Amino acid sequence: MVVKKRLRTVLVPLALYGVSGLAVGYFVHHAQSGQRGLEAKRELQVERERIAATLDALTRERADWEHRIALVRAEQIDRDLLEEQARLMLGRVHANDVVIMIAPSGDDAAARAETSIN
Repeated sequence: MVVKKRLRTVLVPLALYGVSGLAVGYFVHHAQSGQRGLEAKRELQVERERIAATLDALTRERADWEHRIALVRAEQIDRDLLEEQARLMLGRVHANDVVIMIAPSGDDAAARAETSIN
């Protein structure tokens, strides 16, 4: 009887500490790597920074396009821009221009669109 009482006085607190430790471990594990944990927060921060960088790039591109459109819509059209667009559309070059020939690629339309932006 005395042995059972001593065993119970040792095992009950030990079981309670064990269950408490498991509960704390469960919550700490999910706080670290759960769906809303610290790792998910870091991943969302990286995604946010990537999206912000994309937004900045698109904002700069939009400002560039708005500037170019403003040059065409003005009272007097910018002659350099008009000449550049006419040469691009007609496929002509000026006598003083330096022409660099490159090998044709499979995506000619994308290359033309890229050169028309610059």
